[in-house]
Parts: sequence; C-alpha cells; structure tokens
Amino acid sequence: MGKIRIRIVKRTARELIEKYRELFTRDFEHNKRIIVKLINVKSKKLRNQIAGYVTHLIAIESKKSEKPVSSV
Repeated sequence: MGKIRIRIVKRTARELIEKYRELFTRDFEHNKRIIVKLINVKSKKLRNQIAGYVTHLIAIESKKSEKPVSSV
C-alpha cells in the first residue's frame, strides 16, 4: 500500500515550498526545524508529516533536475 497523507499536510507542504523553496533541503531534521520557525503546528505528529512530505517533494524535484537528457 502507498503512503496516504491528509489534505492539510499536502496543502501546507506545497504552500511552504512555493513561498520558501530556498530554505528546504533533502534533510528531514533540517526541514523539521525550519517548519517550526515558519508556522505554528499544533502537534508533533502533524509537524513531522509536513516535514516528511516537504522532504519527499524536494527529493523528487532534485532527482528530476539531476536526470540527464538522453540524446537519441
């Protein structure tokens, strides 16, 4: 089964990446500390879910940019 995330996690993560893209990295612990500074998250579980999804999205973006274009 895949990872299912609630709507607030996805929406918040996407909004944070749009506004503060340069602050986030592929490091979960770093992203977690940045999220605490940027927004007021009510629970540790929700903060970790948002940080995990941000890390996931950043990793996907960086993999896409690293992928070389093959010449045919």
